[in-house]
Amino acid sequence: MNSALRDNVSVALNEIVSYLDELLQSSTTPDYPGAVNGLQLSNRGQVTKVAAAVDFSNDTVSAAIAEQANLLIVHHGMFWSDRQPIVGNSYTRLRQLLDADVAVYASHLPLDRHPELGNNVLLAKHLELQLGGQFARFKEIFIGVRGETEIATSRLVERARAFSREHGGETITAGFVDGNRKTRRWAICTGAGASAETLAEAASERIDTLIVGEGPHWTAIEARDRDLVVIYVGHYASETLGIYALGDDLSQRFRLPAVRISKPTGL
Repeated sequence: MNSALRDNVSVALNEIVSYLDELLQSSTTPDYPGAVNGLQLSNRGQVTKVAAAVDFSNDTVSAAIAEQANLLIVHHGMFWSDRQPIVGNSYTRLRQLLDADVAVYASHLPLDRHPELGNNVLLAKHLELQLGGQFARFKEIFIGVRGETEIATSRLVERARAFSREHGGETITAGFVDGNRKTRRWAICTGAGASAETLAEAASERIDTLIVGEGPHWTAIEARDRDLVVIYVGHYASETLGIYALGDDLSQRFRLPAVRISKPTGL
């Protein structure tokens, strides 16, 4: 990631956490119930290597430990409910992290919406789309992005398909795509981005092409009925860019080695 790294030098965990909290607005960004943004597990206080992964899982914990990283940053964190017994896999992962002195920092919606390192902004850039505004309102914030273009929808689908395959996913489309159809007003909401709310917002904003990670089955039917094309690039694939960019940012700012952990779910 960063070629000018410091050898055998550590950075205080609280220094990195303070930087991330301010960068991502972790404490002030609303999120879904149960999501915990920020430091989820501490270590003994020092960081010498960072690992970046989409999901907190057995695989990513094992990979971070194998890489001798002592800070694991993830998009989907350790906690998604108010109460969670520490048994089974939960106990095993926690024991491994404590034994290896690995801290865990999670950023969900704060990372989705970040104007430079966010999943939505970076996916738009990857698909060569120019930003024009915000999309996907959640409480008092917007998670996604939108814009205008003039491109054959089939060409945009091919770009999305190439992106998905590169990041361990597969693109599926809903709606009518043929050689004559043009995308003129697009929107992106990564992750579980196809919902009643985003489809309604797409209609109000006259969006003709909606790009998401995934969505319920009925959204594909609704897309056809509304003459809307929905491009599902995969939940996992759509949320790789932000966390990897965040790892790169930490590597560059603190001159620490950082690794990307790729564990696609296929969804």
